[in-house]
Amino acid sequence: MSSTTNPSTHHTSTIGAIGAPSRRNTELALLVFAVVIPVFAYANVGLAINDQVPSGLLGYGLGLGLLAAVGHLVVRKFAPYADPLMLPLATLLNGLGLVLIWRLDQSPRLQQRAESLFGSFSPDAPKQLLYSALGIALFVVVLMLLKDHRILQRYTYISMAAAIVLLLLPLVPGLGANVNGAKIWISIGGFSIQPGEFAKIIIAVFFSGYLMVKRDALALASRRFMGLYLPRGRDLGPILTLWAVSLLILVFENDLGTSLLFFGMFVIMLYVATERTSWIVIGLLMSAGGAVVVSTFASQVKVRVTAWLDPFGCYETSGACEQIGQSIMSFGSGGVLGTGLGQGNSDLIGFAANSDFIFATVGEELGLAGVMAFLLLYGLIIERGIRTALAARDPFGKLFATGLSGAFALQIFVVAGGVMGLIPLTGMTMPFLASGGSSVIANWALVGILLRISDTARRPAPAPASNPDAEMTQVVRP
Repeated sequence: MSSTTNPSTHHTSTIGAIGAPSRRNTELALLVFAVVIPVFAYANVGLAINDQVPSGLLGYGLGLGLLAAVGHLVVRKFAPYADPLMLPLATLLNGLGLVLIWRLDQSPRLQQRAESLFGSFSPDAPKQLLYSALGIALFVVVLMLLKDHRILQRYTYISMAAAIVLLLLPLVPGLGANVNGAKIWISIGGFSIQPGEFAKIIIAVFFSGYLMVKRDALALASRRFMGLYLPRGRDLGPILTLWAVSLLILVFENDLGTSLLFFGMFVIMLYVATERTSWIVIGLLMSAGGAVVVSTFASQVKVRVTAWLDPFGCYETSGACEQIGQSIMSFGSGGVLGTGLGQGNSDLIGFAANSDFIFATVGEELGLAGVMAFLLLYGLIIERGIRTALAARDPFGKLFATGLSGAFALQIFVVAGGVMGLIPLTGMTMPFLASGGSSVIANWALVGILLRISDTARRPAPAPASNPDAEMTQVVRP
């Protein structure tokens, strides 16, 4: 009886154990649905408004399909083990957003209002399709150039400086633009850009790098008070500084959304890095205190708080109250199943119907069921981002993916909550749905970075190098 070992067979089984499916075909199948569903929605809107299929249906379907195909091919080539759900989810939301914007472009009321205010009406849907293409282009650049997310860790403090510059740009005379009381835009050559949308990604790089180095010091507790472990006094410095910066943004730019987003993202990442519940409590208390102080003397914030508390009490005298009132009535008239695409009156909200308040159109025309479906789609993107953070093998990647997912989740909450009247209106845009170039481009970059981190996390370990000595050593018995 011989006992001859076969190293080749053993080596093959080792590779099989290490290998992992890339799930790119799953992504492709989901992308087909992500393109087909908005195309049907587009046809539905045309039939509801004009009793005929829209003439631009083929062009819209081909355009969205081309963008999805480009994104898929780039992921297949440069991030083969990336999460298979994020790209189809983002494509579906982006496509449905284009449909909702085109639906509002068909509103005679909005056309007349634009002509009375600006002298002419310019549809937003074609511009949004162009911005979506630019977003996919940035998505491609991120996946092609960012070979490893850990490279960003080198630029921890540079990213902090860059984020501060971006946040201060709207305050520069001649460059910043005041839109409806909020100084969150810069105007360059006729184009308006919202720097805060890009700053949220850059500042997440700083938070991740900083907390990875300082998390042990921040986790140390000096005393216990009412069941909470309080951090040492000197470790409160970073959170106090960021709290002050967020309040300054709130005061000078009248931007409740950005200040809430940055401070909330930092507190979330701080909690994940240190596992101290006390940071969450301290963050909430500081947020509440700052909001109360600022709302007493910042005019724009005060108006929005008043509109939130009683929109129908000042409905006739305040534009903010009228907007919130119309939005609440839109959600109310939608009921459970909605009035149907193209058959609502959310255009009564006015100029912000396709940006801040586009979610009110979802609530009226698709009803509670549609609202829950959209929130579920957003929730899936956030869940896949958190799953990526859990799977990441390096602490920087874990914190970075958590920060990006947290920022995305906070933005959904503050926009949807503001439009529904749960919290004061913030003026931020609903990711992928709302009209606006800065938002859709920045969020495509965010998805690209999450895909890069997930590709690194899910990539199988390299096969062990074969040992020539072991292959030559065989025990042969006669």
